[in-house]
Amino acid sequence: MRTLPAGSIDLIFADPPYNLMLGGDLHRPDNSRVDGVDDDWDRFDSPQAYAAFTHDWLSEARRVLKEDGTLWVIGSYHNIFRVGATLQDLGFWVLNDVIWRKSNPMPNFRGTRFTNAHETLIWCSKSPDAKYTFNYEAMKNLNEGTQMRSDWTLPLCTGTERLRDDEGQKVHATQKPESLLYRVILSSTRPGDVVLDPFLGTGTTAAVARRLGRRWLGIEREERYIKAAQARINAVEPVADPDLLRTPSKRSEPRIPFGTVIERGLLEPGAVLRDAGRRWTARVRADGTLVATSVRGQHKGSIHQVGAAVQGAPACNGWTFWHVDRPGGPIPLDALRQQVRAELEPAS
Repeated sequence: MRTLPAGSIDLIFADPPYNLMLGGDLHRPDNSRVDGVDDDWDRFDSPQAYAAFTHDWLSEARRVLKEDGTLWVIGSYHNIFRVGATLQDLGFWVLNDVIWRKSNPMPNFRGTRFTNAHETLIWCSKSPDAKYTFNYEAMKNLNEGTQMRSDWTLPLCTGTERLRDDEGQKVHATQKPESLLYRVILSSTRPGDVVLDPFLGTGTTAAVARRLGRRWLGIEREERYIKAAQARINAVEPVADPDLLRTPSKRSEPRIPFGTVIERGLLEPGAVLRDAGRRWTARVRADGTLVATSVRGQHKGSIHQVGAAVQGAPACNGWTFWHVDRPGGPIPLDALRQQVRAELEPAS
C-alpha cells in the first residue's frame, strides 16, 4: 500500500488475518480432521505483534483512502475488537457494524461453546463529516422494497463457487462468498470507482468489482492464491450496459408537482382518491389541491397535507397514501408521477 498515491482509493474492503492462535488440530466426532485456518499468514509471534501489524496496515489504508471514501473490514471474535479499537484510535468514524449471519456455519465439534455462526463487518468513513457514498435505493431494491438492515443472512462459500486445487482441496481456507462482496460493493461505490483489497486472497473482491463495473486493485503475497485469483478474475464478464449498474436516487429524480399530473390529463378535476384501506376519500381540485371531509372536519390542501389531516398524523407522503381506481385495480399516485417522469426522460 505504501506504493499507492495518497487519496487514490474510493473503497477498501479488507479481510485481514484472524490471528486465531489455534492450539493443535481440530477433529470431527468421526475423527476426521477439520480443514481450518492453519496457514503461516495467520501466525503472529504475540498479541502485541498482531496489534502493531493492525495499526500499520490501517494507517496506510487511511492514507490512500479518499476523503469521501469508506473502508470495510471483516473479522471474527478473535480479531474484530482489536481492529475496531485501532480504527477509532486512527480517527475513522464507524458508520455501521454489520453482522454476517452464516446460514450454514461450521458446527462446534468439541461441544465446549456456542457455534460460531457469524462474523462482523465494520464500515467506516474517514471523519464524521465525510460525504461518503451509500446507495440506499439500491439496497432497498435488493431487499424487495424494505430498508436493508445491518444483519445479513448469507451462506458460506460452497459448491462450485469454492475454489479447489487439482486434489480437490480448498485453495483458500477462508474464501468469502461473492454474495457478501456484491452487497458491500453495490452499497458503497459507484460504477468506475476504485476498490482496493489489501488481502486479496483468491480474488472475490476483484471478481465482484469487475462484474459490477468498478476498477480494482488487489494485494496478495501467496503465489497459490494469486494464480487462482487471476484465472477467476479473467473469467468474469463485466456487465455490458453501464445503465444497468446504476440505481438513480429518488432525490436526484426531477421534481414533479401533483398539479403536473392534472395538467397532463392523467387525472381529471373531480377525480376521487382513496387510501389503500379505503377508509378515507378526497376529491381532486383543478389547481392540484385536494378537498376531503373526515370526523375531524373538512380539509383542503396538498396531497400530503390532506393525507395527514384525515389521519390526524403529523405528516404523510401523499404520493403513496392516496390511490386512484383503474380497470386493473387501485394504483398509488406515485405510479402517475413515474409516468410523467418517463415522459420527461427523452427531453433530458
